[in-house]
Amino acid sequence: MTTSNDINSAKLPETSDTSLDNILDFYPTPEWRRFGEHQWRDSDLSQHLHQAMIDIGDGIELCVEAGGNPNNPPLLMIMGLGSQMIFWPDNFIKRFIDAGFFVIRFDNRDIGLSSKVQIEGLPRINQLKMMVRLQTGLSNKSTQVAYNLTDMAEDTARLIKALKLGKTHLLGASMGGMIAQIVAARYPSLVQRMALMFTTTNRAFLKPPRPKQLYTLINRPESHSERDIVRHSVWFMKTVGTPGHVNVRMVREIAKIRYQRNFHPLGTVQQLNAILASGSISRFSKQVKAPTIVLHGSADGLLPASQGRVVAKTIPNAKFHLIEGMAHDIPEYYQPYMVDLISNHLLEK
Repeated sequence: MTTSNDINSAKLPETSDTSLDNILDFYPTPEWRRFGEHQWRDSDLSQHLHQAMIDIGDGIELCVEAGGNPNNPPLLMIMGLGSQMIFWPDNFIKRFIDAGFFVIRFDNRDIGLSSKVQIEGLPRINQLKMMVRLQTGLSNKSTQVAYNLTDMAEDTARLIKALKLGKTHLLGASMGGMIAQIVAARYPSLVQRMALMFTTTNRAFLKPPRPKQLYTLINRPESHSERDIVRHSVWFMKTVGTPGHVNVRMVREIAKIRYQRNFHPLGTVQQLNAILASGSISRFSKQVKAPTIVLHGSADGLLPASQGRVVAKTIPNAKFHLIEGMAHDIPEYYQPYMVDLISNHLLEK
C-alpha cells in the first residue's frame, strides 16, 4: 500500500526549554500538550476548532480538528461514506462543545486532507453485483479491495492513541457508525460510551434502500468540474436528506468548499468497496460493551429505520430512538433534540 498526503506536519521543537509564547505557536493553550506533539493551527472550516495533521502510523496521516475545553470528556465524531468532516454541521459541533465535551472530528483515510490510498493492479469492481451479493447473504470477501472497514476502524483507534485521549466517547454517522461499532468491539479499553446515527450492521436480508436513494450510491456527476460536482451534491442531498429541511444554499457552499479543499472521487469508490467487501459486522456489534444509543430518522430512505432497530437489538443493552420525519442527514431543526439525547446518554453516570 502506498499513500499520499496533502499536508506534511512540521516537527515540533523540544518543549523542555521552549518559552510559553513559542508553545502557543503550536498549541491553542498549554493544556493541549496532553494530546501529544502536534502542530495545531486555526481551522479553515470552523471558528470553534483547531486543525492538525496527525501521523497514526503505516504511512497514514489524518486531518483532525478539535475544539472545546481540553479538560472536558473527549467526543470523537466519525463521518460516513465519502464525506469530509465538514459534513458535521458547525452548529451541531458548537452545541456539543457547549454541552461540555472536547470535540474531535477528522477526515477518514482517502477523503479530504487525510492520506490517500493508492494500490496498483486492483481489478475493476462491479459494485452493483457486490450490493446484490451482500443483500442476499453471499460473501464479497474474495474481492480484492484497497482496504476494508476493520482497517478504517484501526485508523480511528490509532487516532485515539495518537492524541492520548484515553477512554473516549464515540459518535458515528452512517458508515462512521459501522466503524464505531468495530472500534468499540475490538478496543473496549478506548471507548467510554457510544452514540450511533442512521447506521447499520450491514448484514444480509435487511430492508434495502429505496430505489431512488439506492441510485445515489451508483450515479455519477456529468463531469468532474466544480459546477457539475456542486449540482450533483445538491441532487444527492435533496434525495437522501430530510424533506422540507434541506438548505440548498448551505449544501452548495459545503460542496464548493469540499471540492476546493480536496476532490478525490476514487476515495468514495474505495470506501464503498470497503463497506461491500466487509459484509456483516454483526459479530462486532454483539461484542460491544460500551453503553450505546442508536438514533435513526423515520424518513431515511438510504438506510431504512428498521436497520437502526437491528443495530440496537444486536448491541447488548443498546437503546433505540426513532426521530420522526428525519432522513439521512443532520438538519438544523432536529439538532437541539439530537444533542440533548446524545449528551444525556454520554454523560450519564
